[in-house]
Amino acid sequence: MRINSATDLDVYKKAYLLAMLIFEISKKFPKEELYALTSQIRRASRSICLNLREAWAKRRYEAHFISKLTDSDGENSETDSLLDFAKDCGYITDNQYMELKGLCSEIGKMLGSMINNPKPFLIK
Repeated sequence: MRINSATDLDVYKKAYLLAMLIFEISKKFPKEELYALTSQIRRASRSICLNLREAWAKRRYEAHFISKLTDSDGENSETDSLLDFAKDCGYITDNQYMELKGLCSEIGKMLGSMINNPKPFLIK
């Protein structure tokens, strides 16, 4: 399969799914968390995809590509940490936590692989 866009990447699809799952689950967070945990976890999870799109646009330049992938990985790590808070505050179930943490782990491994081997994605 030819990759024409960042949206064709499996890592993008998983990151988008993660962001959408978090959006749905976070609708049930308490109102007092609206400007704290709710907005932070939504922003961080969406930023994984947004930084992937920016990385894709900069793939003519290896250093820029890796830099944006690293930003995406950082947002993934932030999302992962925020899930810990959501669980420990009792806002998500153990099953939701495990599913979302599993997605974060998969995304992190995929991003790490791209960071360590960017050549197949670069424009020649």
